[in-house]
Amino acid sequence: MALSMRDRFVHEGESRVNEVSPNRVKMRDYDLLLLSIIGVIVILGLIMVYSSSIALTDGPNSQVIKFNRYFVMQAAFIGIGFFGMFTVFNINMDKWEELALPFYIVAAILLLIVLFPFIGREVNGARRWIPLGPVNFQPSELMKIAMVVYAARYAVRHHEVIASLKFMDGFVRGILPIAGLMALAVGLTVVEPDLGAAMVIACICIGLLFLGGLHSFYLSTVIIAGVALVSVAVFGSSWRLRRLLAFMDPFSEEHAQSSGYQLVHSLIAIGRGEWSGVGLGFSIEKLHYLPEAHTDFILAVIGEELGFVGITSVVILYFVLVFKCFKIGRVAIAMDRFFSGLVAQGVGIWIGFQALFNLCVCLGLLPTKGLTLPMISYGGSAMVITLSALGLVFRVDYENRQLMRGLSISGVPTPRYM
Repeated sequence: MALSMRDRFVHEGESRVNEVSPNRVKMRDYDLLLLSIIGVIVILGLIMVYSSSIALTDGPNSQVIKFNRYFVMQAAFIGIGFFGMFTVFNINMDKWEELALPFYIVAAILLLIVLFPFIGREVNGARRWIPLGPVNFQPSELMKIAMVVYAARYAVRHHEVIASLKFMDGFVRGILPIAGLMALAVGLTVVEPDLGAAMVIACICIGLLFLGGLHSFYLSTVIIAGVALVSVAVFGSSWRLRRLLAFMDPFSEEHAQSSGYQLVHSLIAIGRGEWSGVGLGFSIEKLHYLPEAHTDFILAVIGEELGFVGITSVVILYFVLVFKCFKIGRVAIAMDRFFSGLVAQGVGIWIGFQALFNLCVCLGLLPTKGLTLPMISYGGSAMVITLSALGLVFRVDYENRQLMRGLSISGVPTPRYM
């Protein structure tokens, strides 16, 4: 029997609604722009590590392998990091949600173990590393990704209680449990001591709870408490207080050759770079003037050799990277995949905050603190863990694209009619 015009219109409309767009079928399984941005950042970091570390092995007994040691090691870390990214990518987000609590427990145990004198390695008064043969592992980096996964899971499963102002629901059942776990991770990190990593971990947790619906009253309370604890940590430590005073006036006679030395030479390096820099490889400050030129202050070397253009390019790269993380997270949340969306955005919070903090330190906008520039500064644990965390973002994006094609996460077509 022939369909009426109205019935034919409704039938065609339903077909168009349930039809998968050809563009979605043909789209890639990954975000090419995100992968390209990561590749550019990693390659830039490898070049700048080679340039900034060139003077660290300039002794008369240096051999070729020693001369290129930091470059070779960084390249190896990048390779391991991409392997970690691939491994993480191949695990479903549902599985990551199940493993969130065990993952956090393992990271917390490692943070505790590193404090033992016969296990943790002490460098410059800080015990942050566990020796693993030729390399050192930094548990605080693992805690960052563990906090991303666990805080996202907590925010999803306790959404109603963290948004409630009722004392028993909102505070006791909602805030106290996650605040206790965050305090444990932050406290163990501060004891190392590593206040910078502790601030990143706290920022990840608070940021994800905020995105997960944390009530503004609790948010403001947590922020005030955090500022108070950081103030206690700074004013309760003589060397941290000296760094704060040096930050306020680094060029004074009292600080220029002591606690303000790094900041002074960082500013000199950036100032020498002017608009376009002195040229790749021609930095003077990296020649034993600027301490930690290949790690915490590598951005100063970028500023000296590549100038304002170089620093601006780095800022743009990180901005696009963080933007893509948040965009992928928003798409997942729009599909009611709240855990996956928060994980992607949590990685964006982590990388964005740490990059911004490092930039501000090198420019003298914040007190000197040992936070590296993600995927650019030299460091094995940071490189491997950060790239692995970005594997989570690629996994979220992949699952988003599978669902857009009308497929389930496992690749099996989903039914078009419910």
